[in-house]
Amino acid sequence: MAEAAPARLADPDVEARLARLDDLLEGLEAAPGPTTRSATEAVGLLTEVYGEALARVMDHADGPLAERLADDELLGHLLVLHDIHPEPAELRAARAVERLRPAVQERGGDVEWAGVEGQVARVRLTPGGGGGCGSGCGSGSGSGAMEVTDAVRAAVLAAAPELTAVEPLTAAAPAPPPAFVPLATITHRGAR
Repeated sequence: MAEAAPARLADPDVEARLARLDDLLEGLEAAPGPTTRSATEAVGLLTEVYGEALARVMDHADGPLAERLADDELLGHLLVLHDIHPEPAELRAARAVERLRPAVQERGGDVEWAGVEGQVARVRLTPGGGGGCGSGCGSGSGSGAMEVTDAVRAAVLAAAPELTAVEPLTAAAPAPPPAFVPLATITHRGAR
C-alpha cells in the first residue's frame, strides 16, 4: 500500500509562515548576545544551502520546466532571492506591470511598461477618473492615483528587487483640439 503524500501548504499558509518568520527574525536581531549571533548565522547558512539546492534543481531543469518553476509565485520569489531566476529583472518587472494593467484600467486609468534606466524601472501611468473604484480608492482622484502608483511600485519591486526604484511617468492629458477659426477671418486680417 502506498503512503499518502504529505500535506501541501496553500499560498495563504505560506504567506502566514513567511510573515511569522519575518517577525521572529526581527525579534532575534533585536536581542543582544552570542546566542542571537549564532542563531542568525545558522539561519543564513541554512538559507545558503537551500539556495544552492534550488540552483542545482534549476541546472537540471530543461527550458519548459525552468519556465514553469519560475512562473510559480513562491518558487519565483525564491529564485529571485537567491539570484538564480532565469529571466532578467526587466522582463519580470514588465510582466508584473502587465498583470496589474487590467485592474488599473478598471479604475479608468492605464499603466504601461516604459523600460529600465540604470536600476530604475519606469512605468507610464495615466491617472484614472475614479470610475469603478469603489470605496477602497479614497475620496479624491489624487489618493486613487497614489494607490495605483504604490501598487505598481510594490509589484515591480517584488518581481525584480534588483531594481532600486520605480519612477512613474505620468501621461499628460491630451491637448485640447485647436479652436475653429473661420478662413474668412484670416483672409480679412491680411487684406487690411
